[in-house]
Amino acid sequence: MPSPDVGADRRVTFRLLAPNAHDVTLSGEFMQGEKPFTKGEDAVWSVSVGPLEPEIYHYNFTIDGVRTIDPGNPEVKTGSTPSTISSILVVRGDAPAFYDAQNVPHGQIRTHWYPSKALNNIRRLTVYTPPGYDRDLQARYPVVYLFHGANADENAWYRLGRVNLILDNLLAAGKAKPFIVVMPFGYGVEKDLVADVIPYVESQYRTVADREHRAIVGLSMGGGQALSMGLNHLDLFSYVGGFSSGLGRASEWPQTYASLIKHPDAANKQLRLVWVGCGKEDGAFAASKGFSSFLDEHHVAHTFRETSGAHTWMVWRRYMNELSPLLFR
Repeated sequence: MPSPDVGADRRVTFRLLAPNAHDVTLSGEFMQGEKPFTKGEDAVWSVSVGPLEPEIYHYNFTIDGVRTIDPGNPEVKTGSTPSTISSILVVRGDAPAFYDAQNVPHGQIRTHWYPSKALNNIRRLTVYTPPGYDRDLQARYPVVYLFHGANADENAWYRLGRVNLILDNLLAAGKAKPFIVVMPFGYGVEKDLVADVIPYVESQYRTVADREHRAIVGLSMGGGQALSMGLNHLDLFSYVGGFSSGLGRASEWPQTYASLIKHPDAANKQLRLVWVGCGKEDGAFAASKGFSSFLDEHHVAHTFRETSGAHTWMVWRRYMNELSPLLFR
């Protein structure tokens, strides 16, 4: 009883053995609202959708009012809170996607525990090193500090965002420069980043330890963090990016970014790239577009990327694939 069952035509059937259930519905990133299952004589409930575009989707079942995962599917999206748990549906196309594992050299994912003196705690971070990092022990690399969103953790960008595979494929195609990616646990983050994470990474890895070779990027909550920290620490970062960013109240931006807008000409000379992106179906779109207008009003050079899409990893994977070739050029 496979579930999900992806057909050659990219139609997908979901199934659930639940003889005592009274009502089962499907919700997911591939549809609006919910769709009811139909119960068969064998007590197997089923529903079909599609054909779907090739993509990685998240979905849930609701059984008699209880939202849950698909018990027939071992691929599960998790985060730092129970509300984020969903099942994962992969619909493949005729050719590999930019986020698929391909027959190219692969980098490594490494996990560290480090002492955060700023937070008086032991914290975790995840690091991607590009292919060949361990072969040439003289080479040094730029670093991207990459932040997740709310209810996620330091594993989200490679487990759900597939950032390692995206970068492996870009590097193999000659479209990006090799760089290290540091993915911290993004809560209580500014003091921890400046006082602990950056010094720890530079003590453990062969980095180019200057602002010209540092970027800070994030999504949702982490996008707001990246923009706030990056644009207020021009001594540390020259590339700053925010995807579907949590930006707070517009009325607070003049105070939050006071140092940036006070001397925009100086900031523009220091910043190699400010990149702000959001999907038009995203609840964060109005704030992102407003923030772009705020930067325009204060003559801060930047790129605003307006696309289709909601508040999902489908958008953020595409943005990472688009932004990465622009870094450290």
